[in-house]
Amino acid sequence: MGEIPGEKYMAIARLGKMLAMWAVLATAFLVVSASAESKARIVRLSQVQGTVQIDRAAGDGFDKAFINLPVIEGSKLKTGKDGRAEVEFEDGSALRLAPDSEVDFIHLALGDDGQKQSAVELVSGTVYANLHPKKSGNKTGDQFQLNFARESVTVAGAAHFRVELDGTSKATLAVFKGKLSATSPSGQFEVAEKHSATIGLTEDDPAKDDSAGKDTFVIAKNYEVAPSDAWDRQQTDYHDRYASAGGSSISSPYGYGMSDLNYYGSFMTVAGYGNVWQPYFIGADWSPFQDGGWAFYPGSGYMWVSGYPWGWMPYNYGNWAFIPGFGWAWQPGYYNPWYGIPQVVNPPVRTKVPTPPVRGHQTVMVGLGLAANPAVGAPSRLTISPGSAGFGVPRGSVRHLDRLAKTMDRTSRPVVVSTVAPVSTTAAPTGLGTSSRSTSSPSMRGGTSTGMAPMGAPHRSAAPPSSRPH
Repeated sequence: MGEIPGEKYMAIARLGKMLAMWAVLATAFLVVSASAESKARIVRLSQVQGTVQIDRAAGDGFDKAFINLPVIEGSKLKTGKDGRAEVEFEDGSALRLAPDSEVDFIHLALGDDGQKQSAVELVSGTVYANLHPKKSGNKTGDQFQLNFARESVTVAGAAHFRVELDGTSKATLAVFKGKLSATSPSGQFEVAEKHSATIGLTEDDPAKDDSAGKDTFVIAKNYEVAPSDAWDRQQTDYHDRYASAGGSSISSPYGYGMSDLNYYGSFMTVAGYGNVWQPYFIGADWSPFQDGGWAFYPGSGYMWVSGYPWGWMPYNYGNWAFIPGFGWAWQPGYYNPWYGIPQVVNPPVRTKVPTPPVRGHQTVMVGLGLAANPAVGAPSRLTISPGSAGFGVPRGSVRHLDRLAKTMDRTSRPVVVSTVAPVSTTAAPTGLGTSSRSTSSPSMRGGTSTGMAPMGAPHRSAAPPSSRPH
């Protein structure tokens, strides 16, 4: 072949470079796309009382748990004798741990059609689940599975239930609302609303053909009241009451934390900024970044954790904006990925926006740090100070926070308030359940008393946010 003319050679060389560049860009695009379509999920540790510990799957074992810590696949959570905890999922569903309980989050992922897949293992103690999985037309909807011993409970629709492990010999499943499908070595069975199942757990090898290797169960009408039922009912009522108070719901795939936003603050419309949210009890010098901490997670590094009881969505979605004449406010953003570091718009010159530590795995505190886990039950009286933004105020413990906030705005003085009476931890069972199907013969009792403390009426937001996607 003859020589290629100089101009033609240069053109071919440029084409080669362009093709190489496009190859690099295409590879980068695939990497970004794969990252954007990551099927990993992060849910929220939304309530902690007393002794609660978490294993963040970072290889450091169990450590003290704080409200708003992210929960990822592989995390483990356990409560002490005086401990209670709640984990909130994206759709507002909740999983609650009674004292002396442990759960493992063995699977938190997204399916090919975007459906949420959750699998939790109850290792010991008692757990409550209040779930409302979403369906997607003809496609597979959200899936939730709770495993215990050799049993497995799946939830296809909205359901509220309790599972209690009594050592290695017995498990009790009580359904408050909805119905459940359960699978055991003995076969598959359903538990209807206001029914319960007592499952006798065997230690024999279920692979054997003899009947001794099969768990036995009794299904009965109604259920026996458990010590933590009242607390579970109170937390459920809190979410139901405040999740959409004042019409302030945000149309978003992420609905967790809405009840806290409505309880601890309000939405308002500001020209040039749209619908924004602001917490109660803030002063001119308050900054949303002054109190919190950094927690390390494998694969993600350090994530900012807010010390405020409402501090979930405002630090992981949308952004914080400083608005002249109004102060700091949170702008619900459009649909976007999880933020490990808060997003900031127009901060004052002296604002210290948190930056993550450069090394180590230890939790690093900032300002007041992460709120100490309150003891079970709120104190009878509580002092709320200006600039506290609700730090240290247990959720649902004080009626009409909006009215108290207006009083503090006028006086700029601390407010001492009475709190809602703590929930009773014991309740006497009433009534007698009737067995409807069994392979053994223990009796069951039904109960309706919750021992729930009264809740205050929800406040009304100054202006509901728009229904745009977040």
